[in-house]
Amino acid sequence: MNKPNDPVRAIDPDDIDCNDSPNEHFNTVLNARLSRRSLLRGGMASAATAIFGAVGLSACSSDDSPGPVTPTPTPPPVPAEKLLAFAAVPKSLADMVTVPAGYTASVIYALGDPLNGTTPAYKNDGTDDNFDTRAGDHHDGMEFYGLSATGSASTSSSERGLLAVNHEATTDAKLSSFFLHANGGATTLPRPAAEVDKEIAIHGVSVVEVKKTGTAWAYVRESSFNRRLTPLSDIELSGPARGNALLTTKYSPTATKTRGTLNNCGTGKSPWGSFLTGEENWAGYFTRGAADDAARGNDKSVTSLKRYGRAQGAASRHGWESAGSDDKYARWDISRKGASLDGSDDYRNDINGMGYIVEMDPYDKSKSAKKRTALGRYAHESAAFGNPVAGQPLAVYMGDDSRNEYIYKFVSSAVWAAADASAPDRVAMGDKYLDSGKLYVARMNPDGSGQWIELNISNAAIAGNSVYKFADQADVLVNARLAADAVGATKMDRPEWCSVNPANGEIYYSLTNNSNRAVDPTSSQLVPDGPNPRAYTDMKGSSAQSGNPNGHLLRMKEGAGATAATSFTWDVYLFGAEAGASGGFVNLSSLTADQDFSSPDGLAFSPYTGICWIQTDDGAYTDVTNCMMLAAIPGTVGDGAKVTLNHPKANGGTLAVDTYVGKKPTADTLKRFLVGPAGCEITGLCETPDGKSMFINIQHPGETTAQANLGDPSKYTSQWPSNAGYGAGKRPRSATIVITKNDGGRIGT
Repeated sequence: MNKPNDPVRAIDPDDIDCNDSPNEHFNTVLNARLSRRSLLRGGMASAATAIFGAVGLSACSSDDSPGPVTPTPTPPPVPAEKLLAFAAVPKSLADMVTVPAGYTASVIYALGDPLNGTTPAYKNDGTDDNFDTRAGDHHDGMEFYGLSATGSASTSSSERGLLAVNHEATTDAKLSSFFLHANGGATTLPRPAAEVDKEIAIHGVSVVEVKKTGTAWAYVRESSFNRRLTPLSDIELSGPARGNALLTTKYSPTATKTRGTLNNCGTGKSPWGSFLTGEENWAGYFTRGAADDAARGNDKSVTSLKRYGRAQGAASRHGWESAGSDDKYARWDISRKGASLDGSDDYRNDINGMGYIVEMDPYDKSKSAKKRTALGRYAHESAAFGNPVAGQPLAVYMGDDSRNEYIYKFVSSAVWAAADASAPDRVAMGDKYLDSGKLYVARMNPDGSGQWIELNISNAAIAGNSVYKFADQADVLVNARLAADAVGATKMDRPEWCSVNPANGEIYYSLTNNSNRAVDPTSSQLVPDGPNPRAYTDMKGSSAQSGNPNGHLLRMKEGAGATAATSFTWDVYLFGAEAGASGGFVNLSSLTADQDFSSPDGLAFSPYTGICWIQTDDGAYTDVTNCMMLAAIPGTVGDGAKVTLNHPKANGGTLAVDTYVGKKPTADTLKRFLVGPAGCEITGLCETPDGKSMFINIQHPGETTAQANLGDPSKYTSQWPSNAGYGAGKRPRSATIVITKNDGGRIGT
């Protein structure tokens, strides 16, 4: 995840546009398609008492907060639960977490926190080590797994559980992760091995036990469940690409395993209780030599590498390959160096082992994590399961987070059996449902309908593709982007997280932004189309931001066949925009000051309240407010109106783009719930089964701090969470917070 429009922060080298396929975008959409419906929003209220006990995190007060419910004579009726009853949180540039009045937010798990009793407490001064036994950095997607009092898996426990937390990346300066090192780290090559060892170890996943005592949550430092998965962990390859020549490396000549997981972003929770983590912007961690095309004989691997953003001569993000000759460093150089034909004597194919959905059992350390190759290889964000129905196949919805990339769906060969939800071997259930099935990519039609197109070697457009010669189905999956190009998939404005509405099964995608879109027929940039209809200039102070800097949220409704459908309809649920922006081209959702946002990223429906939570990773609006989280009660696909945007062309005239804008939100259906500290991204969301505790991640606070200011905390752009009373030192740390309601009720009511 990144902030490509923030002039203080350069474009993330991983978030590049490497899709030069000629696939069209679409410039017309349907008229209103489906009758209006409202999301059912009932529920039972819960009443309990909690003590307000957070330190250094703020709750906003309001004179119009809802008052207490007056009881009626016996027998008292259960009061209807009102969703979004809290007062909206205003925009803020304060270096703190702000939540509504009546809520408490507390830090419970931050970068460097030890996961056992022998790892020393975190000093937060750059001298800490042993990060394979500590919390990693850049907390991202996250899921909660309940534990009973005896330590067994529980779907109902709301006071004890496991958090499976992604650790996406680290706060970069030039090469090094400067907050991680005492002196800020080396800024030239070669990198010191001790620094690289730290940086590698803070990536991956952590599983940590959390427990509620009274009203306070804390992580359990010496829990036997605590563990890390890092880029050095042994992970199995599973599915159609297991054993394929494209995955042969010196580390695994049989192509049955790979080393580690990297740049873990969004998550998924399977119906059988496993944890799924997406490998997102992994390509930039690898380097290629300047003459590697010729070394490879200019074979088809060169085409694949370029499509995934690794042209010859590409420099790596951190220079890890320069730290020594050990395999753990050498594997980051994917140049052909060996004499073998299959790659068993070097790491030319190592990059093909990254870019998957990884499944693990959060409860069982003995079970190996597996990369599910049937779901395709690209910059994975989250993996959202469609609502499971007994006797029907399961669907997993996914996005490819780069500019002009695609939306995907996997449909299992096996049909869902309700008994599998409680099967003791969760990894075996993954074998059953995630290793065999069909991978589809979305193509949006001009009339507002769309098709899911199967990516299969039997498809003539794939089998006869002139750009890349696919050898077999494993090749199609490993090079899913090239296969999607071949079938004419629709290029989108950075598809990030996705989530499924539990009330009706509709699928929501956050399209974060796209700086590569313009109304200029002489440029190589994409013109606006129906599902991505905006190209405009947004001013951030005196800096002009062009393209679609504020992003939007797309939603889709499956056609006949439910999760196995091959057709769908779509509209745009919400457009990100400043409240004061022009409604004609920008603020198409008529957002107010209590609702406006930019660059939606994290996205999750609560399975308990049905609220849709929207999180931002923004750089376009950060002169006005820090990143935030909003609560929404959405309607349904087709509940709004058709809108035509007449874009002025750069060379004169206009380009008419029809789109479909969802029903405009009201103060009761969309409002801001949280604003984070300076320089952060808000991401990751999960809840306890009673809906009364919500866990959120605050990623990279203070990331815009200059490395030169490392020695002067007063110049940090953030000192959170130390300024919230958590932990030693003043260097900012990514962290997990827990939010509770002071009256003991459910979050968002």
